[in-house]
Amino acid sequence: MNFTSPAFLVTAGLIFTALVFDFLNGFHDAANSIATVVSTRVLSPGQAVLWAAFFNFVAAFGFGVGVAKTIGSGMVDINSVDSKVIFAGLMGAIAWNVITWIFGLPTSSSHALIGGYAGSAVAKSGLRVIIASGWTKTLVFIVLSPVIGMVLGVMLMALTQWIFRDMRPSRVDKYFRKLQLLSAALFSLGHGTNDAQKTMGIIAGVLFSAGYITTFYIPFWVVLMAHAAIGLGTLSGGWRIVRTMGQKITALRPVGGFSAETAGAISLIGAAWGGIPVSTTHTITGAIIGVGATRRFSAVKWGVTRRIVWAWIITIPAAAFIAAMTYYAIR
Repeated sequence: MNFTSPAFLVTAGLIFTALVFDFLNGFHDAANSIATVVSTRVLSPGQAVLWAAFFNFVAAFGFGVGVAKTIGSGMVDINSVDSKVIFAGLMGAIAWNVITWIFGLPTSSSHALIGGYAGSAVAKSGLRVIIASGWTKTLVFIVLSPVIGMVLGVMLMALTQWIFRDMRPSRVDKYFRKLQLLSAALFSLGHGTNDAQKTMGIIAGVLFSAGYITTFYIPFWVVLMAHAAIGLGTLSGGWRIVRTMGQKITALRPVGGFSAETAGAISLIGAAWGGIPVSTTHTITGAIIGVGATRRFSAVKWGVTRRIVWAWIITIPAAAFIAAMTYYAIR
């Protein structure tokens, strides 16, 4: 292998760019992992990002690579992908992540990535490169993931309220401050296994298009690098979005934080085993709304929620547009 050849340098540059996106994914989505545990004051912000980052990395072991295969070869025809398509797609996702971070909007890094990837591929080869079956389940779960999170959040919150109905609120808080450490860890596992796999799929696409692998699969060193990058990004924390998720949607107590995180973890780990690339942002936002709604409908700040939903709707087309313009500029 010639480490100074132009082809190798291009491949290395694309892998580095993918890891930059992965880092920004963790940075942008740190709120998903830590907002509830910080807003309930179970952990300080510094302790929370360490806790989340550790479990983001641990998720590298034992959850498979089904989501990575879907992203890498199940949504866009891999044979139509080249280095320019991948670079432009990553730049579309990175740009949209930065824009939404500036405005404190908890949008989906996952959908920014698939939107960017598709936008640059279509700019190169037209709509024929889109694999409809891969997009069907992704688009369905844009709607289903927050609904599933919300329903599970309502059910878990209602169940815990019924079980502890005769106990003083102060004692309930004492128990759930400890239990929330477990639920936060489970959610971070779910976040790591679902979101890091999306970058793995892109890196495997880079290796396949460059001829370094002859069949599409995910090398284990790619798994480790992706989880390390997303863990480091989470460790850096996107505090603007933490405030939106933890304080502006609804007020949370430890029992509510536990219910929201557990609901999100069940949804994400289940989706990862099914190879479905869902949004951790959509899932935990739905769970937080569900928990808030169990107290009273007005406990949820619906104006903030509407602004978040609009950001969700435009994420894929916005990232796709940026990626397509980037492709046209560099082709």
